[in-house]
Amino acid sequence: MSSTSIPSPKTNADLEIKDAQLIFNRVWREIEHDYGREKLHFPKELILLGGAPGSGKGTNTAFICKIRGITAPPIVISALLDSPEAKKIKENGGMVGDEEVLRLLLRELLQPEFRDSVVLDGFPRTKVQVECLKLFYDQMLILRREFADTPMAHYFRQPIFHIMVLFVDEAESIARQLKRGREAIIHNDEVRQSGVGELVEERATDFDPELARNRYRTFKEKTYDALLSLKQIFHYHFINAQAPMEVVQQNIINELDYQSSLELDPRTYDMLKHVPLADEIVIHARQELVKRLDSYPVENEYLFKQVLEFVQDKMMPIIKRYAVSGRAMINTEDPLFESGLAITMLIDLFSERGFRASMDIHRQEIPQRFDISTGEIETREKRVYRIMVLFNGSQIRRG
Repeated sequence: MSSTSIPSPKTNADLEIKDAQLIFNRVWREIEHDYGREKLHFPKELILLGGAPGSGKGTNTAFICKIRGITAPPIVISALLDSPEAKKIKENGGMVGDEEVLRLLLRELLQPEFRDSVVLDGFPRTKVQVECLKLFYDQMLILRREFADTPMAHYFRQPIFHIMVLFVDEAESIARQLKRGREAIIHNDEVRQSGVGELVEERATDFDPELARNRYRTFKEKTYDALLSLKQIFHYHFINAQAPMEVVQQNIINELDYQSSLELDPRTYDMLKHVPLADEIVIHARQELVKRLDSYPVENEYLFKQVLEFVQDKMMPIIKRYAVSGRAMINTEDPLFESGLAITMLIDLFSERGFRASMDIHRQEIPQRFDISTGEIETREKRVYRIMVLFNGSQIRRG
């Protein structure tokens, strides 16, 4: 007796992936047709900022641009979707269609001002948009490989995607939305009466607690889960936005701290990685200083005593004279410092005592003898050792 297998029904996830592929392929073909493949110059770095309503995306978008040195304006998805139909959907707490969002976004990203870095506020917000984002990233990698050995390679750099989520709970989100609504009314009344300033948007969701709650739940059920699914693929940053603003922004700084292994092209990183990081050197700096200082009296006692006497007799009187400024410059021609080891000893000695010392050697040719018969001038080299000593100066209250 034969049996036939029944195909398993398609899940929502399967359908979303299929829809995303259809949507993305349609939009990508349009873009490629309109611009030409060699003109698809997208940003190297995209910071995709998502967050609950009232979590401070607007404020922190400007802050992220500042700390990352991004001069291009942020791309705010809600501002791209300003058609009457889109506005009506948004006012009811809903979202505009994925294909239209993707189409507008990709065309905007091709603007020259976004070539290096850009912050995206409000993308992706659905699972379909998440899948489209993955496909977009894949296409950027394909373009990079395709043009890697051509004169246009610098237009197709290693893409970096950051997913940053600002999170507040439902009660805090609703309270902030309604507060924003009250502040918008007061501000707009003042603008209308004075004629000074610009009117701000008055969102329906900022005046009705139920609409505000619906907007938050839409974020939690669709956008938050969609962003969370990217955690294993891109650089993911979760920020608790209920903390005080200064704490939130310090967390953002920590999350976006520069890391060469993540941001440089792999080939560039491979060439640089053998040069030690400053942090790695600093870790053992104290131990190395102690080791060197302890070795001087054992291995070079006479020279070390000479350096100590020079510091005590020649330098400290001058340094004390400039205690207020915290900066002293001492010039000397003492032949003691013809020894490179003596210079090292001096700098180490000051470091151990809490000063920051450096030395510059100024060389000058000084005429010593003139040969009348040949007209030649015999010179000697004059060396001036310029020692700069920096330290924390005296704190004097000034009226």
